[in-house]
Amino acid sequence: MKLSIVIPAYNEERTIHMILDKVKTVQLIGGLDRELILVNDCSKDDTEGAILKYKAANPELNIQYYAHEVNKGKGAALHTGIKKATGDFLIIQDADLEYDPQEYNILLQPILDGFADVVYGSRFMGGKPHRILFFWHSIGNKILTSISNAFSNLNLTDMETCYKLFRTKHIQSLVLKENRFGFEPEVTAKISRIPDIRIYEVGISYYGRTYEEGKKIGWQDGVRAIYCILKYNIFSK
Repeated sequence: MKLSIVIPAYNEERTIHMILDKVKTVQLIGGLDRELILVNDCSKDDTEGAILKYKAANPELNIQYYAHEVNKGKGAALHTGIKKATGDFLIIQDADLEYDPQEYNILLQPILDGFADVVYGSRFMGGKPHRILFFWHSIGNKILTSISNAFSNLNLTDMETCYKLFRTKHIQSLVLKENRFGFEPEVTAKISRIPDIRIYEVGISYYGRTYEEGKKIGWQDGVRAIYCILKYNIFSK
């Protein structure tokens, strides 16, 4: 069996090698192989050069590289990566250093044990380390998660988390449309409607970035998330 690791990248020239180094050192449970699917969303810096250099220096890694000719957004990069995935399972990994790939196995365990089809990694449960940042971001996240739960009838604690692990057949069965950060509420709404889907949640750590360090999400994305929650739970089922 194989895990597909989908990594959208935009202007990550300085740090992309660091996250790839972390992914490379992970010892996956269950004897899983891995493929890394990197999608460069028309970066303005030399993200492409950094990725191709890393790929050439690490031929033992199964790295698949794709590039958008125009900037489309994180969601669009994820759409590309999801379509190209060939693994049995698929996890989303941001190109920054906010999430720890060593925790892939925490998310994989409920699936490999036969309990889950989808596992969300929550930054708001468990005893893992969390960088202290942005009070209003945390309040906004809880509000968005609560609204999403109300319409999807789930009881997630962190709908907006990057770490979402799917059986690939389930995520590839969805028609996903959101090109930016609306991906999170859209995929949550649509995955929750798959008949007999088993969704689990596990606690993960979080090493958040400041805007000076490269964080990209803003309040406009929060407003869009509310729109997407309503759209994909009510108006576009």
